[in-house]
Amino acid sequence: MSAQEKIKKELESLVSAHEKLISLAGDLEKFSEFGVEYQIWYSKALRVVSALASDREEEFVSYYRIDPKRKIFSYPTYVIQDYLKAVDANRDHYRNPLWNVNQTVQQRVTSQVQILRSLYDRVDGVLQDVTGHLFAELQDKELDAARQLINVSQRASGALAGVVLERHLQRVADNHQVRLGKRNPTISDLNDPLKQKGVYGIPVWRKIQLLADIRNMCSHQKSEEPTKEQVLELIDGVNAIIKGVF
Repeated sequence: MSAQEKIKKELESLVSAHEKLISLAGDLEKFSEFGVEYQIWYSKALRVVSALASDREEEFVSYYRIDPKRKIFSYPTYVIQDYLKAVDANRDHYRNPLWNVNQTVQQRVTSQVQILRSLYDRVDGVLQDVTGHLFAELQDKELDAARQLINVSQRASGALAGVVLERHLQRVADNHQVRLGKRNPTISDLNDPLKQKGVYGIPVWRKIQLLADIRNMCSHQKSEEPTKEQVLELIDGVNAIIKGVF
């Protein structure tokens, strides 16, 4: 099961708990049972919201947690934590509650579940962003290694930079759903389809062609020896491509 599938399954589990929580919250005799079930649910749900939608986390928490700056205790400021502390509603001069605490808690739980429901479409995008960030860090480290290697072996340095470019273009092709004719495509095999797909124009295509030529020079022992300037051009060119082509 992929990471996306696991997270979506967890989301489904949290959302499907809605009816049970609403049922428990509607019955004062099940106050303790609601407290236990909700606290377990809230801990799991908060982790998911924090991971997938940090921009909604404050809102999600506000339905549960008492605002430390709360100046007025009323229906709008009554939260789930009040209920779990057995805090009742204010009463009028006839001693009638001004609001129904059970219905209020049900509304707060429903609002939290609605936030969770809105996260389904974010799963793939968030994981893609995380993967992309980690991939970019790896690429930068590999290019740094290629720069250091240039004083030991220019061929090895160029070959490493070429691998970074090839892997990046493969990722770009995957992101744009570009069909490739070969199972293990080279830089040149990737360059033409990406241009045809409109991922980039002729100037970038020509630049990648040049970088591919230098990479081939580094990778094939029978070809002429690459100069240090050519290898540096390859490394700098690859760095520009991975920063500008996605």
